Amino acid sequence: MKIDWAALGSVFGVSLVATVALVGLFSLGIVGLTKQEEAAATGGSATLARTGAYACFALCAAAVAYGIYLIVV
Repeated sequence: MKIDWAALGSVFGVSLVATVALVGLFSLGIVGLTKQEEAAATGGSATLARTGAYACFALCAAAVAYGIYLIVV
């Protein structure tokens, strides 16, 4: 049995970067929702924070859907 170490390292690197990016994007969405609640409590406009948070969550969902698509196809 021969292991292609370059391919294994490539898969590891891509999965590490994708995981960090996805977790970071989801965290930005949560921070956006927190800022939205703070702005609403102080009487300010929270439209930008809410829109940014929803965009982050939509990108996370799209990344997960793309991953499932890659597995199925």
